Amino acid sequence: MSLLWLRFALGCYFIGLVYAFVALSRTSDLFARIALHAASLGMVFHFVSLVEVFLSGQFVWASVHNGESLLAFISMTFFMVIYAIYKTTSPGVVVFPVVFFLTFVAAVDQQPVLLTALVQRRGWLIAHIILIFTGYAALVLSFGASLLYLLQERRLKAKKPSSLTSFLPPLETIDQIGYRSLLLGFPFMTLGLLTGSVVALTTYGRVNFLDPKILLSVLMWAVYMIMVFTRWNSGWRGRRAAILASFAFVAALAAWAANYFSTMHRFAS
Repeated sequence: MSLLWLRFALGCYFIGLVYAFVALSRTSDLFARIALHAASLGMVFHFVSLVEVFLSGQFVWASVHNGESLLAFISMTFFMVIYAIYKTTSPGVVVFPVVFFLTFVAAVDQQPVLLTALVQRRGWLIAHIILIFTGYAALVLSFGASLLYLLQERRLKAKKPSSLTSFLPPLETIDQIGYRSLLLGFPFMTLGLLTGSVVALTTYGRVNFLDPKILLSVLMWAVYMIMVFTRWNSGWRGRRAAILASFAFVAALAAWAANYFSTMHRFAS
């Protein structure tokens, strides 16, 4: 049943995906409202799916299916929070395709599971998954805001008015969305890595920092920390902050891909 509810959510998210592509060529307030309501309904179906998975106990085994589904839901939650504050659906141009892709992969079929058969502290594992994915979701929003900033800046400098330019909010608003996403996500990412270390220590008795997953995760966290530091202390804004956020997103993708190659933290059939 959890997969059925997830597929209902996927159908709703598809409307958001179409909106994301349409918004690149023309502005439609009506379509924006339709996509927003469809995404909200999709979140209801998605939440029911996650609750069923959690109650069934499958969540503890951290399958790719459940992980990507949870990441998609948290990313959509972040988007709704941004919309409630700034009243703009423009981040959906990036968020909707990402959420649709994650939900599609999760809804297609059951996926490999994270090798956690020896994990004794299951509560720490659940906390690690939720915290780290919240950090990932904030990074998705920050990356999306960075792309929008670079696009809006380029079009404004070119002085070529278009429907997309009018669709996007002012540069200051886009910059604030990216900055607040970073501030919100960094503590979750940090706590997620710390709880992951607890799981590794209780399971293996050590943390192998040369393991691809752990090494890339630490690298991703370091880039994340540099972004927060440069924004907070050095006043980095605009283009430089947007480019750095893009590097952090690439590091996050590499850290996720390392799940298939790690010996301590990997996915397997």
